[in-house]
Amino acid sequence: MSRQPEGPPPPPVVQRLRIRYAKRGRLRFTSHRDFARAFERALRRAGVPMAYSAGFSPHPKVSYAGASPTGVASEAEYLEIGLAKPVEPDVVRVQLDAALPGGLDIVEVVVAEPPSLGERINASIWRVELPGAVAVDVAAAVERFLALDEALVERLTKDGRRTVDARAVVVDARVSSGGAQGVSQPAETDTGGDCARMDLVVRHVTPTVRPEDVLAALRQAAALSTPVSPVVTRLAQGLLDTSPPADQSPADPLVRLLDPLRTSTTASA
Repeated sequence: MSRQPEGPPPPPVVQRLRIRYAKRGRLRFTSHRDFARAFERALRRAGVPMAYSAGFSPHPKVSYAGASPTGVASEAEYLEIGLAKPVEPDVVRVQLDAALPGGLDIVEVVVAEPPSLGERINASIWRVELPGAVAVDVAAAVERFLALDEALVERLTKDGRRTVDARAVVVDARVSSGGAQGVSQPAETDTGGDCARMDLVVRHVTPTVRPEDVLAALRQAAALSTPVSPVVTRLAQGLLDTSPPADQSPADPLVRLLDPLRTSTTASA
């Protein structure tokens, strides 16, 4: 007979909360594993009544949705937790934010409702700061890139080299000049001169195509020069909404994302 853990089974999940958090400043170098460890410590410090898995090594009921790569900042990371008893979401937000180090910030907490978090996210908006690059040159490279049928780039993974099509996932791309607006730019990348800003709307696919893959395609296929390491920030995640609002002007972005924490979220065709 197989061994069974002693004692009663863990309490069931009676409430699920969805959480939006941010990785800012130097904490952008936090890996997903590092964040997960810090978050579980914060749950214990904050006294959140977590539900746990059964078995000999119980784990708190935490599920993550597409964490950003190490070294990339984000204003829109998402996870879901299961609780053993109901708690007011804003209480959890305040307590968890106080228990986490500055730079790993809890932005919003809501009660989870169907559909699942995974069904509410199929794209990201990324902001890529390119210190030392001139906006007009970047815009020309982006125009050449968008005119391509495909842009194949190689990426080294734990399973070897994989080829991805960086063009197929880019829904929209806009270029402007100047520093980040509302996003803290690390001091070590401040060149004091030109800085182009590129905003990308990228579909989520398997294997994942990251901003670094799009940049590699821009360098290879569109001759983009990036003299200084780019600074990348995820601004949003959600479902693609390609239907423009009635008051949209021609200069507005073509694509918006539906907020995954809003209960009215529905997928667009």
